[in-house]
Amino acid sequence: MLMTRTISDPALIKEKVLNWLHRFSTFCFLDSCALPGQSLDFIAGAGAVSAFEASQNDALEAFGEYQKKRQGKWLLGHLGYELNTSGPEALSNKTDQLLFPDICFFEPEIVLQLKEGILEIDAADPAAVYDAILNIPADTTAVGSPVVLQPRVKKAAYLQAIEALQKHIHRGDCYEINYCIEFFAEDTVIDPFTIYRQLTKKTPAPFAGLYRLQDKWLVCASPERFLKKTGSNIISQPIKGTLPRHAQDGVLLAGERENLLNSQKDRAENVMVVDLVRNDLSRICREGSVRVDELFGIYSFAQVHQMVSTVSGVLPDNYAFPDMLKATFPMGSMTGAPKVSVMKLIDQHEQAKRGIFSGSIGYISPDGDFDLNVVIRSLMYNHSTKYLSCKVGSGITIYSEAAKEWEECLLKAKAIEEVLKG
Repeated sequence: MLMTRTISDPALIKEKVLNWLHRFSTFCFLDSCALPGQSLDFIAGAGAVSAFEASQNDALEAFGEYQKKRQGKWLLGHLGYELNTSGPEALSNKTDQLLFPDICFFEPEIVLQLKEGILEIDAADPAAVYDAILNIPADTTAVGSPVVLQPRVKKAAYLQAIEALQKHIHRGDCYEINYCIEFFAEDTVIDPFTIYRQLTKKTPAPFAGLYRLQDKWLVCASPERFLKKTGSNIISQPIKGTLPRHAQDGVLLAGERENLLNSQKDRAENVMVVDLVRNDLSRICREGSVRVDELFGIYSFAQVHQMVSTVSGVLPDNYAFPDMLKATFPMGSMTGAPKVSVMKLIDQHEQAKRGIFSGSIGYISPDGDFDLNVVIRSLMYNHSTKYLSCKVGSGITIYSEAAKEWEECLLKAKAIEEVLKG
């Protein structure tokens, strides 16, 4: 049953919804952080009527069958980086201490959407849900102990790894590779709601989210969209190219943005990924429909400037979601090119499975449209094992300077580390 209400204070209702979500062991809250140009302020799915989760090699095919049985229903959830879309040669045998399945989508009991001041509630008793949200306190922020993350890879080992990867590039094994490292803490207790509020206040992002799957949590402040389908149109918006933001003044800000736009190293990274995304979309879109709508767009966030490109295409009728993922996932911005070759190198040189990091969270709507982010700038937490993880990475090309890549990784982890330290 559907009900709508006009909301005079979107920020207040968002806070109340977050507090209301405390009662659910499974939920997915997707948040544009009130940034301009987004189709929704937020969407939340809470409770699970049914759920599909799997990590076996045929998980994607099995999910396709689950999805067919739930046509016309909302599905929210995640894709893990190791989800098998590229064949067994790209799989990893490494362990993951966070224990997210490779894929999980659930059909929520309740769906909330806020857009342009209108709250839409889809539930068995939407009036009761609305009353419960209105009557909950707006702020239940908990005060936690400071947490210090430790790097799993020290700087010297990182520099050696970059040197080894560039040897692969010199040999022609690949053109670009996204190499990631982990910062972690053990025996740690955090309040994910508080961390999420603080992180998105410090660094608001258009594809943020707070996701709970029983004892597993994702606190995400991602600036990147992986894939969005609207009708027959599909877009991908890969990010490659990062510079720190120092300026607030308009003139100085323009200068920083210009520095990123003119960076040959970042342009080389970006155009390689754009070519990869074009190739991926060409496998599923109508012939001649794939185009680059924006190349080297410079977007400024609270702490960084990012180089973002937009690639779009037109899908044939009735193209299945699993088939789209087989052609496009994992996203090129988190692998490199050529995709299967660099995935093998990633597994060889990185210390652990990526899991939900550099995967995706998002929704599939009742009409089959979907919007999926890229899980970066995120904390992953397992409440049962008390293991906390933050992973960051950068694109390595022949132009990369290892020391600068290390600094870029530290920059990407900075906001999360500052929030954890209080």
